[in-house]
Amino acid sequence: MKEYWTSLASLLGVFAFCQSLMQSIIPPELRFAFLKLFNRTFHLFSSYCYFDITELDGVNTNELYNAVQLYLSTSVSIAGNRLSLTRAVNSSSITFGLSNNDSIVDTFNNATVLWEHVVTQRQTQTFAWRPLPEEKRGFTLRIKKRDKTLILNSYLDYIVEKANEIRRKNQDRLLYTNTRGGSLDSRGHPWESVPFKHPSTFETLAMDPTKKQEIMDDLKDFVLGQMFYQKTGRAWKRGYLLYGPPGTGKSSMIAAMVNYLGYDIYDLELTEVHSNSELRKLLMKTSSKSIIVIEDIDCSINLTNRNKSSGLKADHQNLRIGSETRIGSGSGEESGNGNTITLSGLLNFTDGLWSCCGSERIFVFTTNHIEKLDPALLRSGRMDMHVCMSYCDFPSLKILLRNYLGYEEEDVGDDVLKEMERVVEKAEMTPADVSEALIRNRRDKEKAVRELLVELKSRWERNVKGGKLRGQSGNLRELEIVEEEEKRAIDSQNEDGDNVEDETELEDNACKD
Repeated sequence: MKEYWTSLASLLGVFAFCQSLMQSIIPPELRFAFLKLFNRTFHLFSSYCYFDITELDGVNTNELYNAVQLYLSTSVSIAGNRLSLTRAVNSSSITFGLSNNDSIVDTFNNATVLWEHVVTQRQTQTFAWRPLPEEKRGFTLRIKKRDKTLILNSYLDYIVEKANEIRRKNQDRLLYTNTRGGSLDSRGHPWESVPFKHPSTFETLAMDPTKKQEIMDDLKDFVLGQMFYQKTGRAWKRGYLLYGPPGTGKSSMIAAMVNYLGYDIYDLELTEVHSNSELRKLLMKTSSKSIIVIEDIDCSINLTNRNKSSGLKADHQNLRIGSETRIGSGSGEESGNGNTITLSGLLNFTDGLWSCCGSERIFVFTTNHIEKLDPALLRSGRMDMHVCMSYCDFPSLKILLRNYLGYEEEDVGDDVLKEMERVVEKAEMTPADVSEALIRNRRDKEKAVRELLVELKSRWERNVKGGKLRGQSGNLRELEIVEEEEKRAIDSQNEDGDNVEDETELEDNACKD
C-alpha cells in the first residue's frame, strides 16, 4: 500500500512539472489547446469517463440539465452541507440544489456515479440577438467505463422520469375550464386555468372505507399500468361514472382523486362547445396525466336513453341511425345557439381514435339520474368503473364526526352510537345534510351530536310512514331503485343490436321499393 501512494505522489509530481513547463515554454494562445490534448490523453488511460450536461444547448434550455438539477435535489437535501434554494412558479414547495462547484455521489443499480455542478464565468460576449447569462453552468457526470452502457441506457431515462414526478408533486394543481364560446386566451389556448386548492382527500371523504380502498387500488393500478396497457393494445385511459342523489359527494370524490394522483383537472362545460370538431380540439389541448370531468352530464346535454325516447318509430329511427342525438334539444334538432355536438361525437371523444392522442388520462362523468343516460355511454371502455355515491351509512357518519367535531368512536356514548347505527341508513340523509347539521353546532359538540340524532330519527320516521323503505312495506329504497335502473340501462344494450338490425332491414326494403 505504501508503494502505491509513493507511485501516485510521483505521478502527481510529474503532472505538476509538466504544467509549470507548459506555462513557461508554450505560448498563451496555444496553452488551451495543449491542456485539452493533455486531458484527453489522461482520460484515455483513466478507468473513468466524463459527460458534460450544460444549462444551455446553444440558445435553448437543456431540459436534461433541469431534470438532473431537480433529481439531485432529493439527495442533496439530505447529504449536502452547502445548498442552494429555489422556488418555481406555481410551486408550493422549496427545491434544494447543489451549490456552485459542489459534488455529490449517487448510486443506480449498484453503479456509483459522481455529479459535479460546474459554474464558470462566461467569456466576454460579442453582439448577440439573445444575450447569454454571465455564468456558464453545467453538470459533469463521472462514471466508470464498465458502467457506461447501463448509465446511458437506463440511468438518464430514470432521472428524467423522477424529475417529472418531483415536478408534479411540487407544482400546485391547476383547474382548467374551456373558454366561453370556444375563444382562445392570450396564449392561443382554449382552456383557462386557476390553482386547484380543494382540500378533499380519500381520508376525509365520507364513504364506506372498503369502497374507497377499492377505488384507490384501481387508480393506483391505472397509474402503474403503462406496460400493461401497451402489452394489451389498449389506450392508456380509464373512465369513471359517479352517480347518485345530489349531495352524496360526487364533486368531493373528484377532488380526492385529483389530490391522490397529483393530476391537473379539466372541467369541460359542454354547453360552451359548438361542434364535434371543437370538442376534439379541446381534447387535443389537454395534457397527459390529467382528469377530464363532465359534471351532471344528464343536465348539460340531451343524452337520454334512446330506448326511452319518443314512441314514434320515425323519431326513434332518427335518434338511432348514426347516434346523431343533438345537444340542447329534446326533439333531436339543432338548438338555437348553434350547438351541433352529437352523441357519436361525445362517444368518440371518450373512446374513439382521438381519445388516444394523449396518455394517462382519466374521464369522469357525474349524474344524478343514471337511468336517463344512453346505454352507449355506460359500457366498459368508456365508463369502466361505475361508482354509486349513496346516502350516509354508519362508517361514513363516523368519518364526518371525526372531520367536523374531532370525535373518534370512543368519544361518543355507546347508547348514542348504537341509536345512530340503527337509524342512519334508514334516514337516507346525504353526507351534505349530515355535514350541515354538524357545522351548524360545531362550537357545541355535544349539542351537534344530539341534534344530528334527532334529525336522523325524524327522517327515519318520515320515510317509514311514507312507505319509502324496504321492510314491512316491501317497497324499494330510492337508492335501490337507482341501482336497478342502472342495471336495466346496461342490460338494454343487449336489445340495441336487435333493434338496429330491424331498422336496417326496414331501410333495405325501402331502398328496394
